[in-house]
Amino acid sequence: MNISDRYIAKTLFSFTATVLIVWMGVYGFFNFLEEMSSVGKASYSSLHAMRYIILQMPDVIYNHSTSIILLGCVLGMGHLATSNQLIVMRISGISIFKITMFTIKIALIFVFLFIILGEVIAPFSSEEAERGRSRALELSTVSKNEEGFWIKDGSSFINVKKNIDGEIFDNISIFEINPLNFIDNITTAERAIFDGKSLEMINTQLYSIDESIIIDNISYKEMNSLNKFVSFDKDLINSLKKTPQDLTTWKIIKQINYLSDNKLRADIFEVELYKRLARPLTLIAMILVAMLFIFGSNRSETLGRKIFFGIALGLSFEMISRIGGAFSLGFEINPIISAIVPSFAVMLIALVILTLKSSK
Repeated sequence: MNISDRYIAKTLFSFTATVLIVWMGVYGFFNFLEEMSSVGKASYSSLHAMRYIILQMPDVIYNHSTSIILLGCVLGMGHLATSNQLIVMRISGISIFKITMFTIKIALIFVFLFIILGEVIAPFSSEEAERGRSRALELSTVSKNEEGFWIKDGSSFINVKKNIDGEIFDNISIFEINPLNFIDNITTAERAIFDGKSLEMINTQLYSIDESIIIDNISYKEMNSLNKFVSFDKDLINSLKKTPQDLTTWKIIKQINYLSDNKLRADIFEVELYKRLARPLTLIAMILVAMLFIFGSNRSETLGRKIFFGIALGLSFEMISRIGGAFSLGFEINPIISAIVPSFAVMLIALVILTLKSSK
């Protein structure tokens, strides 16, 4: 890395860090005002509110990482342009294309750092934030976990009336379905202990239905305990009440695999997965579009206006990319196409224009 590269990297890092601090400050301010309505209830104080907001920061940064990186990189390059440093670099033999590619490299470093923040740190900090807030407000954290659910596991349909922390299931019923879609067995239990691989059911009743005769014959059997192996795990149970946006990428992949194995639709999870995988490509496309304005040749417009339009167009493109996910679900379009094709097309067009400008 030569002197000019180090200087560009330092500028981009400083501007991106500034944007990040301002972004967190704005988020923290407005959310602190919102939390003030809860201050004074039970033992919830302003310190608890600040702790809650700070622990939520990693998730907020991760969700808005594309916009933060775009603003930081474009404002940094805009600073170099307004101070005529880009002109000096171009006169010294550094092409527009090379400057743009180096900017994208720095942006991808930020992407990598924010992915670690969002996929590793944010899930734990967000959960701790919710637990701490609930304790201070003396809310029942168990009530959310006590909601029942239905889940399909192979040829079985499992219904749980009460789920306690994904480990204890009260009033559980299991319906075994044969290839003709008739019920073969119904198993009910007062309680089941889930260890992540199997259900240990206590005080179990087994109803077997024999359809081989004209009148169905139902046999009944009571057992103190019964063990049933299942294909899902605790992560999947804990994620049943969460939206795809609240899950880590690894858990989304596990959800997709589980749903696909059980011949269930996983469209909403696939859209979220491909949208995340396409995030670096979308960011590259937005930076390339913004660079077209920074290196524009129209001297009648101020550089500040060019930067503004570049950022606005880039952010608008991100919004369009997000809307593409909704279109994918509504019109059953392949999520890979809706997530990648628009970004790839814009990136290619911008690259061609920048290459032509660089050759002049």
